[in-house]
Amino acid sequence: MKLSEIPKEELELMGYDDIAVLVLQESGKKMKLRDIFKKVCEVLELPEEVIDERLVDFFELMSINKKFIMLKNGYWDLQSKHKLDIVIEEDEDDEEELIDEELEEENVIEEEDEDIFYDKDDDDDDVVDDDDLSDLVIMDDPEDESNL
Repeated sequence: MKLSEIPKEELELMGYDDIAVLVLQESGKKMKLRDIFKKVCEVLELPEEVIDERLVDFFELMSINKKFIMLKNGYWDLQSKHKLDIVIEEDEDDEEELIDEELEEENVIEEEDEDIFYDKDDDDDDVVDDDDLSDLVIMDDPEDESNL
């Protein structure tokens, strides 16, 4: 449907992004953000000052909306006209480095799990010796007795 065929009342109920979709569909080519918004403002019969006042908000709207894609040199177009090329390049050297890093991390974790209180020179650390407690004397605190 062409923009000129849509009644003004219906256009006024539409969001800027919806009108921008129609603008890009009708033009059939990529456009600069300012040109898209200028056309949106023309369709809505908004004053020229609105372009400068609301252009930043329009940019944010276009950036968030997944229907649009920003191209090189400030051009925008409909996402549906472009396919995304995702290229993941992995170098064999990078893979070897990752494996080495993972092995180092495992060794660090194993070392951290060791008993930190272990004394290699004294094998009796874990054994409780009853003789050590034979000299222990329990005394009452004089302050506690005064409260009784």
